[in-house]
Formats: sequence, structure tokens, C-alpha cells
Amino acid sequence: MYPNLYYAFKDLLGLELPFLKLFQTFGFFVAIAFLAAAYTLTSELKRRERLGLLKAVPEKITKGKPVTTTDIIINGVIGFILGFKIIGIVADWDNVSQDLQSFVMSARGSFIGGIIVGAAVAYFKYRSGQKAKAEKEVTVTELVHPYQRVPDFTVMAAVAGLIGAKIFHNLENWGDFVQDPIGSLLSFSGLTFYGGLIVASIVIIRYARKKKIDILQLIDSAAPGLMLAYGVGRMGCHFSGDGDWGIYNSAYVTDTTGHVTQVDPSRFQEVLKANEQFFARQYGSLEHIPHAAFAKPQGLSFLPDWFFAYGYPHNVINEGVLMPGCTGRYCSVLPISVYPTALYEIIACLLLFALLWSIRKKIKVPGMVFGIYLMLNGIERFFIEKIRVNTKYDIFGFHPTQAEIISSLMVIGGAVLIWYCRKLYNSAKTIS
Repeated sequence: MYPNLYYAFKDLLGLELPFLKLFQTFGFFVAIAFLAAAYTLTSELKRRERLGLLKAVPEKITKGKPVTTTDIIINGVIGFILGFKIIGIVADWDNVSQDLQSFVMSARGSFIGGIIVGAAVAYFKYRSGQKAKAEKEVTVTELVHPYQRVPDFTVMAAVAGLIGAKIFHNLENWGDFVQDPIGSLLSFSGLTFYGGLIVASIVIIRYARKKKIDILQLIDSAAPGLMLAYGVGRMGCHFSGDGDWGIYNSAYVTDTTGHVTQVDPSRFQEVLKANEQFFARQYGSLEHIPHAAFAKPQGLSFLPDWFFAYGYPHNVINEGVLMPGCTGRYCSVLPISVYPTALYEIIACLLLFALLWSIRKKIKVPGMVFGIYLMLNGIERFFIEKIRVNTKYDIFGFHPTQAEIISSLMVIGGAVLIWYCRKLYNSAKTIS
């Protein structure tokens, strides 16, 4: 596993570049996911505008607006924070590079660096305001195309998505949240995709309505990119080993180096007892440990064993038992292999993205592509939950996970949306 890009370059290319420790693998793939979604959304919005399905909207823009004292103060504060942290990283690189996340979320930094950078940023903002005074303030009307809003959509999705993902994750793991609310909220780990999707969708749709963008055309344009972003985001989960994996595959065991070996499922209890301290800490006892035995079928002998069971050595959350001879921060491996569910979702979502991308031009009913996306994503997530580790609820004798509930609602919502959009489309054709 590669907790940050330093480990990836060292393992894959044999290069030791210490500054790469600043770039967390999970965060890197999340950034790529946003960029990929933004690219596909921009492409689709442009295509739909060329077809006359979307149009530019006139908007009044004020030019030569003077800079206020509040603007200068805000920029100074932002500059101080950046200088406080960035100069602090440079000044104490040897220690900070070992645990960047803790440093970023701490009160440590360079006060002098913050003052210098904050003052410089505030001054430049003031100077730009002085130059603006020489220009006459005018209000002009310009046409703004829907695709020009994509940067706004991206920022909103990032902020609202992160907030929603944290809220839903903490609701799902309420016991852990109550024990350490501040740590749970500030931690970079522990994100629920559906929470981010729901909150970000609400924020973006409200913004799009305000800017007079056709909502059905917008969500259809976003659907393929959302599926692609989900798949790329799951790459971050898998390659960093962030704990987003499945239940134990009791047909395999993991040695202390992370090597996976197929064994008789009867050995599962032996391995449990051999690592009793770990499992007792994780589950309270050795009873009811989630597992299912599934050995590689003969017809799939070309696939490696780790496709069916993986120990996630050097995982970013340090879960498992210590690897002998390993030095550094990330030295844990799972004692029993788990189903690499993030890997399965990567494959599934990339295939589903290809499907949505291939049918997007053929579907003429506005809103239908997004309805299909909801159903496909819901079905995929519902079935992967059967072998994932998640908190289960007790609802009238049923024990679904949060993701199973939401994914079921997505399938139903997608079907209803398709029916409703087809009804609107047919009614419009009849009237015309």
C-alpha cells in the first residue's frame, strides 16, 4: 500500500523523494476524481449547448469595483494561515514529513512566517485596490455559458461534499463520534460517499436554479462524470488502504509481509486465536467476526490471489499486526485477508462510466441519463455492501447498512425519475 506518494515512487520507480510525503495517496486520487468529473461535465455542457439544449444566460458584472477594508483583512488572514503552515513545514521538515496530517490539524507553525506572508498578501490586495480606483466602476451585461460555471460547481462539490461525507460517516459511526467528536470531525479519514453526493447535489442544484440553468440537462451532463469520479476516488481508498475494505475471506491467510496464501477455511479459528489481541481490540471478542470463505475458482486461475483476498500491508490507518523488520509510521498488515471491495468498485464504476458515456447521445429524454446513473450506482453499491464492513441498523428485524438504505432509495428514485421524465417528454411532444 502507498499511504502517500513517497511510498509509491519508492516502490514502483525506486526513487526516494522526501517531499512527496506531503501528498497523501487518498487525497491525490480525490483531486484527480474532481478534475475528471469537471472535464466530463464541461465536455457534456458544451455539447448540449451546441445542440441547443442549453443556452448562455445574460448576467450583470461590475468591473472596477473598489477593494474594501474587509477584503484586505480577509486576504491578510488567509495569507497568515498559509504562511504559518507552509513556512512551518519548511522550517521543521524532518519532523513534519513524518506526520503531515497531524501538523496541518495542529496549532503548530511559524508565527513569523504567517506575519510575513499575511502582510504581503494584504499589501498586494491593497495595491490592486489602489489601481482599481483609477478605473471607472461600470456594470456590463455579459453572456455566461453553463460550462463556465463548472469551476463554481467543482468548488461547491468539494466543500459541500466533504461536509456531507463527514456528517453521514459520523451518523453511521455514532459511537466513535461520541467518544472523540473533535477528532472525528477533523480527521481526513472517515468519509461516506453518499453523504457527500446528497449534500453537494442539494447545494449545486440550488445554485443552478439561481443561475437559470436547466436542471435536467445539468444532471444528465454530470451523471457519467459522477460515476467516473466514484471509481477514481475508490482508487484512493484501495491504494492507500484507508479501511474501506470488505469482510474477511476465511479461505486465505496473510503472513507478516502481506503475502496471501490459500488455506482450508477450518484454519480461520486458528488464526483468530493466534491474533486474539488484535481481534479482541477490534470486535470485543472472537465471536461474530464477519467472514466468508471464497477460494479462487479454477476458471479464474489467471487472476492473482490478492484479487480475492488482500492483507493491505502498510495501510494508511495502521490497522492489523506489526510487520517484523518494518520501520517508519506505516508498518501494519491485516492478519487475515479481506475482500478488496474498493478494487471491485473501481472496476464496476469504470465499466458503468463507459456505459453511461456510450449511451448519453442516444437518450433524448432529459433527466433519463441521471435516472439510469442513480439505478446503476445504487445496484452496484447495494450488492457490494454484502461483503463490506459497515455499521448495521436494526429496523423491524432487518439489519441494513446506511449505504444499503441509501442505495435502495437511489434505485427507487432513479426509476421514479425515469418514469416522470418520460411522462414530461411525451406530454411535451403531444402538445407540440
